[in-house]
Amino acid sequence: MNSKITRALPELVENDIISDEIAQNIKAHYEKTNASDSDRLFTIFGILGATLVGLGIILMMAHNWDHFSRITKVILAFLPMLVGQAILGFSIAKNKSVTWKEAATVFLFLSVGVCIATVSQVYHISGDLESFLLAWVSLCIPLMYLTKSTAAIILHLIFITYYSFEASSGALSSAPMLYLVLFAIPIPRYIQLIKSKIKSPAIIAFHWLFPLSLMLAFPIFIGRSYFTGLLVYMLLYGLFYNIGKHSYFKNASLWQNGYLVLGAIGTVSTLFVTSFRMAWNILPLSGSFGESEITICIILLALVCLVLNQNSKGKSFKKSDLFQYIFLIFTIFFFIGTANGVIATLFINILIFVLGLMLIKVGADKVRFGMLNCGMFIVALLIACRFYDTNISFVLRGLFFLFIGGGFFAANYIMLKKQNTKK
Repeated sequence: MNSKITRALPELVENDIISDEIAQNIKAHYEKTNASDSDRLFTIFGILGATLVGLGIILMMAHNWDHFSRITKVILAFLPMLVGQAILGFSIAKNKSVTWKEAATVFLFLSVGVCIATVSQVYHISGDLESFLLAWVSLCIPLMYLTKSTAAIILHLIFITYYSFEASSGALSSAPMLYLVLFAIPIPRYIQLIKSKIKSPAIIAFHWLFPLSLMLAFPIFIGRSYFTGLLVYMLLYGLFYNIGKHSYFKNASLWQNGYLVLGAIGTVSTLFVTSFRMAWNILPLSGSFGESEITICIILLALVCLVLNQNSKGKSFKKSDLFQYIFLIFTIFFFIGTANGVIATLFINILIFVLGLMLIKVGADKVRFGMLNCGMFIVALLIACRFYDTNISFVLRGLFFLFIGGGFFAANYIMLKKQNTKK
């Protein structure tokens, strides 16, 4: 597409449609865009190459490991890390390109893990996977700020999430606090990148990885109290959704806004889980509120209310999104459910139905097919769930699904005609 535009520029200048200066500016813009795309691709392949080289070294060492002496094993353990440090130091000293720094950072990050594991194996140092991951990630923290590497942040988030999985099954009582400290360390760098207003693929990846890491790691804060976990996760999803509604994401597409997507999906999923009467019968038996759970809920509630208040400044209530307030409504229903599960189930089913209708209305008013179909899907799934936990014949169920399928086609057809009419 860009090449077609640049080829057409001389003709546009010749016909006095645009000036020569404008043509040069357009050409320079597309040359710069193509160059940045090439740099990104080169960086990705550089990181991939560094990863494969690191894995290759590990495999070669593993194949001949039993034939090496103890001293040789220790030297081989430190050698990749020293090589990685040398390459990274050279990249920084010579002010090499981003590709050099990112590839060297990835190689060094992996080398640190190999070194720790190898030395532990050679000298039979006892320990578990949880402590190994904690030591590995902690030693590599300086890489995020020394090289300003985005790959280092991505690796850091992946491995601290893995650490949380191990910690959730272990007995380390300080694991939740350690995870939060490790999670908070890259946030200043993340905020700095956001303020730079650069729309790079790495920053878009951060918009997904930061909320995903929190979402996957939160079981270490809840323990085995699955009942309280419902409220904790709903508050967390409410926080994600309201962050996704911040003015920073105003012109972002859905794939660029992980907070909004994960918050919406998580909110709807939690509502559907609690729309079954069985959930309120079983879940209270799995645990109750402890001091830590109460603290987490209060902190999350305060954070999401703060973000909601920030987003609501200068806006009327009518322009607000129901999704932004579901965490508050669910909190009320949750405490009602601890006393009377029937009433909570009824209210949540009504809330899901209203949510689906709201999406259908907004989608129809704004001619947005995705929102319309999401609303119809929510309503259809709600009715289907109620069919399957009641004694209704298969014939009626079949007729219902035919009716819903026809409704999808009809609604999209009407919307398409409406869109064509506006054109």
